[in-house]
Amino acid sequence: MPKAIRFYKTGGPDVLKVEDVAVGDPGAGEVRIRHTAIGVNFIDTYHRSGLYPLTLPSGLGSEAAGVIEAVGKDVAFVRPGDRVAYAGGPVGSYCEVRVMPADRLVKLPAGITDKQAAAMMLKGMTVQYLIRRTYKVHPGDTVVFHAAAGGVGLIACQWLKALGATVIGTVGSEEKAQLAKQHGCDHTIIYSKENFAARVREITGGKGVPVVYDSVGKNTFLGSLDCLRPRGLLVSFGNASGPVTAFDLSLLTQKGSLYVTRPTLATYTATRAELEATAQELFDVVMSGKVKIEVCHTYALNDVRRVHEDLEGRRTTGSVVMVPSA
Repeated sequence: MPKAIRFYKTGGPDVLKVEDVAVGDPGAGEVRIRHTAIGVNFIDTYHRSGLYPLTLPSGLGSEAAGVIEAVGKDVAFVRPGDRVAYAGGPVGSYCEVRVMPADRLVKLPAGITDKQAAAMMLKGMTVQYLIRRTYKVHPGDTVVFHAAAGGVGLIACQWLKALGATVIGTVGSEEKAQLAKQHGCDHTIIYSKENFAARVREITGGKGVPVVYDSVGKNTFLGSLDCLRPRGLLVSFGNASGPVTAFDLSLLTQKGSLYVTRPTLATYTATRAELEATAQELFDVVMSGKVKIEVCHTYALNDVRRVHEDLEGRRTTGSVVMVPSA
């Protein structure tokens, strides 16, 4: 029987269990997909820990690539044998085979490998909506991107550089600083050694930046506000250090009529047209060579506990992928 990761209570990586599951035939509007590569994202740890609650027991994961085994009634745009990928839809990508809604899938072009797709769909489409729609980056803009050596960060650094932006990235170590620089980051700040807000002001001659992209959360939120120029935008899209607690809105006035937004990929790909357009722009920039998708760590599905331990222990850089254990 196919394997799947399940958990029955929230907690640390030890709550994750590898189980045999029965997978039936797809219903109307559904497909059955056999995964070839499974993306791992920090949001998976939020679901496992209970920070973002799921109804238990539950599967885990929201991104994968694979091959269509069967299609249900009223599914016309994919057929058995097609290579597809997805990011979003019902949680449960940590598995070998699953049934899921067809409308969340996109076909993979020949120039994109399965591992690349599993490593980039959620992260890459996140970067697309962040830098192309939440704040549309223009040539000459200087931006701050936290966690610049992470999976999202490495894609963002390359894409921002291709757009003609100057990238200031925060990282946790000298090793990660070098990695970010290799992917287009112009200035790196090791947040454990420097006051990143003060350094950003120094780099920008005291002006600040128009936008800060912050997936770290609690530990960087106030400092991120201090990086912004008047009427600048803080894009808070993650909570790696914990959720941002309540703060006095008058701070936004005091620091220059600032804006704050908390976007999600689900909102930006809510319609079929938005999903296809977002994925297509990602595929185009990758196949152009302007953005390279590097799978930095590959694990077997059976090693899921170690995957989460390494992820939360900051022992990974770039994209992490699991493959079926067989």
